[in-house]
Amino acid sequence: MAFKPLPIGVDDFENIFDKGYYYADKTLMIKELLDKKGKVNLFTRPRRFGKTLNLSMLKYYFEDTGDANKNCKNAELFRGLAIMEAGEAYTAAMGQYPVVMLTLKSAKQNNYKIAYACLREAIAEEFDRHEEAVLERLKNPEDVEKYRAVRGRRAEDTDYFTSLAFLSKCLFEAYGRKCIILIDEYDVPLESSYFNGYYEEMVGFIRSLFESALKTNPYLEFAVVTGCLRVSRESIFTGLNNLKMCSVLDESYSEHFGFTEKEVREMLSFYGRESSFEEVRRWYDGYCFGETEVYNPWSILNRMDAICTNPQAFPKPYWANTSSNSIVRSLVDYADDEDGQMKEQLERLLNGGTVEKPIHEDITYDSIYDAEDNLWNFLFFTGYLKKVSMRMEGEECLVEMAVPNMEVSYIYKNTIRSWFDKKKKGFQVAPLYAAIEKGDTETMEQEICGFLERTISYFDYGESYYHGFLAGLLGLNGKYRVLSNRETGLGRADIVLKTPRIRKGRAVVLEIKVARDFQDMEKCCGEALRQIEEKKYCERLRHEGYEDILAYGICFYRKECVVGIGETLS
Repeated sequence: MAFKPLPIGVDDFENIFDKGYYYADKTLMIKELLDKKGKVNLFTRPRRFGKTLNLSMLKYYFEDTGDANKNCKNAELFRGLAIMEAGEAYTAAMGQYPVVMLTLKSAKQNNYKIAYACLREAIAEEFDRHEEAVLERLKNPEDVEKYRAVRGRRAEDTDYFTSLAFLSKCLFEAYGRKCIILIDEYDVPLESSYFNGYYEEMVGFIRSLFESALKTNPYLEFAVVTGCLRVSRESIFTGLNNLKMCSVLDESYSEHFGFTEKEVREMLSFYGRESSFEEVRRWYDGYCFGETEVYNPWSILNRMDAICTNPQAFPKPYWANTSSNSIVRSLVDYADDEDGQMKEQLERLLNGGTVEKPIHEDITYDSIYDAEDNLWNFLFFTGYLKKVSMRMEGEECLVEMAVPNMEVSYIYKNTIRSWFDKKKKGFQVAPLYAAIEKGDTETMEQEICGFLERTISYFDYGESYYHGFLAGLLGLNGKYRVLSNRETGLGRADIVLKTPRIRKGRAVVLEIKVARDFQDMEKCCGEALRQIEEKKYCERLRHEGYEDILAYGICFYRKECVVGIGETLS
């Protein structure tokens, strides 16, 4: 079988086939759209789940370009794909409509003026794409002038606010058929405007653009809009009664965004990497759209690329690098400020547990912090949590949620590590060091447990988690050098503290254990002390010249610890 390159970052349907990329066939989405006959279809899916490529597919399938040769070339793109076997009722729609396709993803600027300019540019480019077919057929000179003004980036603001509706009218005059409107990443300018302080201005523009094009537009055949979140009807889709919403909770279209398990297995087989399936499943599976199990397509493509080059390549969190993950940071900060319940829920998720929360799809960016439930909703609909089960309680929909997979778990844990690095700078570690120097194990236990209580913890890292936690704390004191896993005696002590001065200085050895049960903590602490003695961890320190040496065994269980003191040399 011939090799096919992987379409990483390729979101143009024509480019997929011109360059011979591997393609997981999603063309039956076309059949479902035609069957369901939704007037305005809003699809919300997490980022990097194939929304842009699917819109591009729809454009190439439905668009009458006004050029017979180009229409034939577009039709060739679908040769051998599933939609061509669906029947004449569906293939008859191929190349029959003028299509408007607009992406709003360029509006990520830090002020409204620049963001609005970028949106005007995107609109002007779409006018430019249709100019040859439209201008020679428009009858009204004023429409011709207005069209040229929008295309030329010199129209009035009001013209851009209603530009999609105007373009669809012009296309109807040119082709004699209603148009299809495709809008990609509609919520990007809303998210950016919220975090940069110009939300109301951007909402006003997007609302006007959508209302005129989607609400009472006699020249609209149907529309498809995509984004990560549904922004509430009152905010954007005011009075749009013909809106068909399709989120990750709906069974409709569930297999068309992301890869199904069957598609993942077929891809692995195509590239001869079937043995990697279980690893791929642990890292990148876990999403549930409707009742369909779905894999993250961005991560799958990147992982396939890695293991095609090196079958032994370590898995990476590819999805983590495609966004700032600011919503996860918001959750961590929110949990830090709360009374402990939210922190407990976050810790439960990171340890493989679940939380149950009410879900409502009518949300806005400016309401993230109005209520705790809004933050959970944002995490759910943007792909940082998955559905485990769902039930109705009265009129309220409750969803049991979990972290989808190892990749997303990495995002949470990496965010928490960064948060802890900042937070620990405010910790006062002098009492802990005083207790260490005095051999006061009871105070050491109190101080360490107190620090643990103030952090957001996860325990599947076992000993390495506590090792990093304690080493980070101890590193805040400039009196000692903190050496981690340095070779001493017959092995490696977990943590060694040493004063820069040897003569009249001090060294401390700390060995860490993690108990499986609370009742085993004393026993594990004793094992840590025996290891220090048997492995002669203090021996090299004595040879270095340190005379005052302290040795501690520390056992952790959840947010509890037991400290034991061993050999003291002075």
